Amino acid sequence: MVQLAQAALTGDTAVIDAGGRPIPAPPNGRLIRDAEPSIEERDLLARLRDGDDLAFARLYEQHWDAVYYVLARLTGDGDLAGDVAQEVFVQLYRKPPETGAPLRAWLCRVAVNRGYNALRSDKRRRTREDAAARDPAIVTVDPASTEEANRAEERDAVRRVLLRLPERQRECLALRAEGLSYAEVAAALGVAPASVGTLLSRAERAFKEAYVAQRGGM
Repeated sequence: MVQLAQAALTGDTAVIDAGGRPIPAPPNGRLIRDAEPSIEERDLLARLRDGDDLAFARLYEQHWDAVYYVLARLTGDGDLAGDVAQEVFVQLYRKPPETGAPLRAWLCRVAVNRGYNALRSDKRRRTREDAAARDPAIVTVDPASTEEANRAEERDAVRRVLLRLPERQRECLALRAEGLSYAEVAAALGVAPASVGTLLSRAERAFKEAYVAQRGGM
């Protein structure tokens, strides 16, 4: 069951943009590797807190692709991902973090929360999906298309379950799905590293219970 949550967050198929083009993964593989910010990152954040726009531009350049791709996989919508990514960086500009976590870990946490908020309120996305479902032009007997539709439906079902979880549990699952270590998750959430295992276990259990309930006990 928990693998379903990770599949919904990390994406098991290519994400496409508004023009139908696949959105490539960031070139460096997993987005987070270090449990502490680098010296350069600390310096840039300090300068940003002092109002240095050049420092912000450098951080934006370094982290835009990672934040955008997290959101593209989470929402399945390239346009929506771009809009939310801009909101994430506006938050960074207005209130830079003072946490000891790597900036990408902090940005990932903000992106996940804003992404789920966007999924709750994105009426345009739901309207497009409903219209497409009623469009006879998309009806097909192609097995590959049917299989992809089933996968998309499953990802949406998993996202709906995740939306109902408490914020901390959702964050914990999302950060682990992005490949963060326990130490990195702890730094992003502001908790003791020793508590991450317990938090993750509870989040996985809550997800499984909610998923089974949504599926009617199946």
